Amino acid sequence: MIFEEGENLVQEPKGLIHALLLDGNGGASKLRWRDVCRWDAGQECLWLHFDYTEPESRQWVQKHSGLNEVAVDSLLCDESRPNVFRSGDDLLIVLRGVNLNPGSNPEDMVSLRVWTDGKRVVSTRMRNLLSTGDLLASLNDNSGPNNAASLLIEWIDRIVRRMSDTVDNFEDELLAIEDKLFASEPKDMRNLLLQLRKQSIGIRRYLAPQREALNRLIGEPLSWLNELSRLRLRGIADRQIRHIEDIDEVRERAAMVQEELSNSISEQMNRKAYVLTIVAAIFLPLGFFTGLMGINVGGMPGVESADAFWIVVAMCVGLTGVLGGLFYWKKWF
Repeated sequence: MIFEEGENLVQEPKGLIHALLLDGNGGASKLRWRDVCRWDAGQECLWLHFDYTEPESRQWVQKHSGLNEVAVDSLLCDESRPNVFRSGDDLLIVLRGVNLNPGSNPEDMVSLRVWTDGKRVVSTRMRNLLSTGDLLASLNDNSGPNNAASLLIEWIDRIVRRMSDTVDNFEDELLAIEDKLFASEPKDMRNLLLQLRKQSIGIRRYLAPQREALNRLIGEPLSWLNELSRLRLRGIADRQIRHIEDIDEVRERAAMVQEELSNSISEQMNRKAYVLTIVAAIFLPLGFFTGLMGINVGGMPGVESADAFWIVVAMCVGLTGVLGGLFYWKKWF
């Protein structure tokens, strides 16, 4: 579709997920696009949420949103890391949430980009984020945010809160691996450890810059962000730090389990090699003796004797006993 300037001619872009007008009492109402175009700053907070993979959504953000070039690029770029940008009272924040969609890997984190000036909220995403669904459910129940600041804070809070279950699952999985350390096959244990370490490293990759982004957001001089809001953000940032610390602990414990597993495998191999060495040490002189007795030259003793074979057997058994006693006395086994 072609977007034209003017409040009556602009059509709803494909890729608009929802357009909500907060009522200031914890609820929200859906707006038709005509009403979105007529919205002004005297009304309650307007929240527009887009799927940025749709060309029409991208075109609207680029040409009709009124945002500057930095904000547009951040809202529409494919690759992004958690960060905060401020220009006057305009705020752009990029966040990452744990991917809890069915059939997805938690470490494949979902990106969320939010721009707001304290009155409007424009957000974009590619994949669904369950935290967004939680926020919409609270608005439907009239227990949600009542302005742009509380919308942003509750959204961040729900994103961080959703991480708790994933971090707890990491700890439970590691505890189960530790309990089965010496009872399961090493190959199976190594695969489980590899998967756990991969997931924890992948999540921490984004949580570390997200921690810095939240700390920077607390200190930004935004007129629409009051002291109570900053206190709430500080509590969320502290919870984010605890998640990072828990993930670091999981990584360290997983490394210790990996080291213990490697030591166990090495010990088993050394024990088997030791047994083979003992057997070889016992049979080496026996092999030499029997080889010596088997040469076909004249003068071999006992060739004409019927009891010579059993005498040789008895000598071999006796030599085995002597070697075994010697090894036991030396405490070699």
